Amino acid sequence: MPRRMKGEGSITHRKDGRWMGTAETGWGPDGKRRRRTVYGRTQREVVVKLAKERKAIADHGATLATARTTVKTWGEQWLTMHESTVRSASEATDRSAVRLWIIPALGHRRLEALTPADIRTLTTTITAAGRSTTTAHRAHAVLFKMLRDAILEGHRVPPRVLLVKGPPIAPHDRDAIPVPDALRILKAASQRPDASRWVAAFLQGLRQGECLGLTWGDVDLAAGQMTIEWQLDALPYLDRSAGTFKIKPGLRVRHLEGAWHLTEVKTAHGERRLPMVAGMATYLTAWRQIAPTSPYGLVWPRGDGSPRSDHDDRTQWHAIQDDAGVRHASGRYYYVHEIRHNCATLLRLVGASDDIIISILGHSSILASRKYIHMDSPAQLAALEGVAGLLGLGVPQIEG
Repeated sequence: MPRRMKGEGSITHRKDGRWMGTAETGWGPDGKRRRRTVYGRTQREVVVKLAKERKAIADHGATLATARTTVKTWGEQWLTMHESTVRSASEATDRSAVRLWIIPALGHRRLEALTPADIRTLTTTITAAGRSTTTAHRAHAVLFKMLRDAILEGHRVPPRVLLVKGPPIAPHDRDAIPVPDALRILKAASQRPDASRWVAAFLQGLRQGECLGLTWGDVDLAAGQMTIEWQLDALPYLDRSAGTFKIKPGLRVRHLEGAWHLTEVKTAHGERRLPMVAGMATYLTAWRQIAPTSPYGLVWPRGDGSPRSDHDDRTQWHAIQDDAGVRHASGRYYYVHEIRHNCATLLRLVGASDDIIISILGHSSILASRKYIHMDSPAQLAALEGVAGLLGLGVPQIEG
């Protein structure tokens, strides 16, 4: 038999009569060498298997890959890799999918042995637990991302499992708030000092995080414009004692206090400059005179000037609906995000084009498949004035 070259692996004859071969696959993230081990009844069989291993390593790389890698093992490794590539909210959602559903359902299965039936098992496990196919759809997407990344790292994943069709998104009852209810909500909100917070949501279509992250430095009352470039976000700690956080590389952030940060808006198209109709400017002018002083310049902070959490904001939203005596047709509270649906619907009602709607909402999820096109401020202002008219948001008489 030809003499083996350095790095080709070693072959030994075991006491039980079987032959064993090992091949180096590089270094792992823990600084330790990684090896593949193969077995055979004859020395020749092991030589052939080692040759196949070396070819797989040359073709695909195998620093982390082993034939025994399970979905659970890879899932935990993947989460560590994944957390530095996505925003904190997405990372938290994906981590939940992996640990609540993917690992319990498929964790014991080896990557190389996965079958289409295994993929379908994930869906049945989730729906059997009483969750909707929307939850299954999301978990399916996370699993496929995991498996594609596994392939990139040199793991063997049967290609056919990636061809399994995911479950459909379940029908949901989220929609625009009917205009009569919106009017009653705005009337109730107008009795609150920070009525401008809710007027901005209805009229400018701002996301909750965008409202809570808006600073006075981005509001130009004289010019009647506001710039949307930040959103409030609680980032997860990397090391709480050291005060370090898990931040996606390249993400612009401004630390406020605790876990609270201002992070750049969701997408590049989300950063936008919006005109304010007269009513919006009047509400903001009145609010600025009485607003709590925030060391961070936040427009709508808590009473002590600190960042207002999404929980506190949602609690106030529910209280406003209680004061207005309105509920969704199903009996639940309207969701905060449904205000954006309302804004999009009213913009359509006043004849705004898709491009205008997208430019105002910052690439809304309702129209996410359409290309964002920058629009001139006069066209945006005309559309917003139309919405203000429908909502009765002309120049209000603010009580002192």
